[in-house]
Amino acid sequence: MKYAYAYVLDTMADWELGFVMAELNSGQYFKNRGSCIPVKMVGVSKRPITTKGGMTILPDLTVDEIKSETSAILLLPGADHWHDPEHAAVVEKAKQLLDAGGKVAAICGATIALANSGLLDDRQHTSNSLEYLSLFCPTYKGAACYKDEKVVVDGNLITTSAAGGLLLAREVIALLDLFKNETLEAWYNYFNTGDSKYFYIMMETLQERDSSS
Repeated sequence: MKYAYAYVLDTMADWELGFVMAELNSGQYFKNRGSCIPVKMVGVSKRPITTKGGMTILPDLTVDEIKSETSAILLLPGADHWHDPEHAAVVEKAKQLLDAGGKVAAICGATIALANSGLLDDRQHTSNSLEYLSLFCPTYKGAACYKDEKVVVDGNLITTSAAGGLLLAREVIALLDLFKNETLEAWYNYFNTGDSKYFYIMMETLQERDSSS
């Protein structure tokens, strides 16, 4: 069984991982009907954390319990406390996963943690802005690899800005090859525009899957 590991910490921007966690955990639009990638909440400890939206989350496991062989992807949300030393362990875990061919997706403030660790020095990436990384990451040396784009995929690493929750989900789904291409395109267009025609297109892309199961 493969899991999506979502790191949770106090003040995390809970909405940033909303789209991707819902789709991975439900599997509702997966090309393989009946499958899913369960989301496990990971904390620095198993104490409850409080999100920026006021939700309480109880971690399922701690960082040291993440195994590369069971990791589909590690999801890193934005938060106000990424500078706290206690979060260094999950950044090191991200390095280990990438070195072993694993997948990592980081949004907003999580890119600060990766930049401070040197992980972005030689990987193409984005964030809230280049100025944002330069301001908050005194040891950052990755400016030459920075892309002024909404989302950047470099191999198995996905990065995006605070406004990129939907884009993050799209790229995670694509990287893990979970939807048919036409399903993913319609799914993204529907949630990006709100135009109901894309919802019906998406449903049509699932008819062949559902009729053959």
